[in-house]
Amino acid sequence: MTALAPALPVIESREDRDFPSQEEVVKAAVPPLGSRQQIIRAALLLLAVIAFSLIVELLLVSPLQQRAAQQRAFDSFRKNAAAGTAPLAAGELKGKKGAPVAYLEARSIGLHQVILEGTDGGDLFKGPGHRRDTPIPGQAGTSVILGRQAAFGGPFDDISNLRKDAVIRATTGAGVFDYRVIGVRRSGDPAPPALRAGGGRIVLVTANGARFAPSGLLLVDADLIVPGLGGPGPLFTAKTLPDTEKLMSIDTTTLWRLALWLQALLVVVLAAIWSWQRWNPAKTWIVFLPALLLVGLFTAGEAARLLPNLL
Repeated sequence: MTALAPALPVIESREDRDFPSQEEVVKAAVPPLGSRQQIIRAALLLLAVIAFSLIVELLLVSPLQQRAAQQRAFDSFRKNAAAGTAPLAAGELKGKKGAPVAYLEARSIGLHQVILEGTDGGDLFKGPGHRRDTPIPGQAGTSVILGRQAAFGGPFDDISNLRKDAVIRATTGAGVFDYRVIGVRRSGDPAPPALRAGGGRIVLVTANGARFAPSGLLLVDADLIVPGLGGPGPLFTAKTLPDTEKLMSIDTTTLWRLALWLQALLVVVLAAIWSWQRWNPAKTWIVFLPALLLVGLFTAGEAARLLPNLL
């Protein structure tokens, strides 16, 4: 009688065994974070998003925003000039902020900017601003123009390179006016000679020192080659001009908007952390990274409004 061969043991496949998944193994190996550690993680992520967004806003996004605003301002100024409605004197502006005042050129340094009415932080997002307690370019008297040094395109970043006798041209509704540079000065330097009767002067003002770390003011003085024009003077004086429009001022009127965007960013950060712990890290990045970047940029845009107006 033939003996039967012993039965071979059945080998289960890996799929048939009740093995934990790799994700479950990782979760079991990593202890859950305590409440204090979760708060620290949320705070660090919030700070990282804000810092990254602010850098992107100041160095990449804000120059594009300023360039687009300048194009719109130039189109508006050209249209007003063709229609004969461009301002001829400061009084005609009636203190209306944001209105195009003049087209400023300094070809030796490649400066081509539309000057807008107003000099607070929001006004200077769009380009150089005319200080509303001074006459506009072309008029008799001293016209003061403020511009940013670094942020939002830094339109006045190179005005320190203007040399004596260089020409600055301002085009207004009254015509084209050439100014000749008489000097570049910084905070504490002697003031230029007094303006002659009936003469015109333009003063370009920006921050002095390292970019985003100013140490004072930089001023360029230039005298009008021909006598200045008359016309209604400015509606504001140095005393009645709002503090937010003065040199190196900070505009806090939109602080409430920054607070709202910070709250929105905090909600997105907390949701991302919850998803990371309860869901899937890879899918969390896919879902929440665009939201973090978008809300972070809006938050950074509002934070940039708190920078000094000449920065």
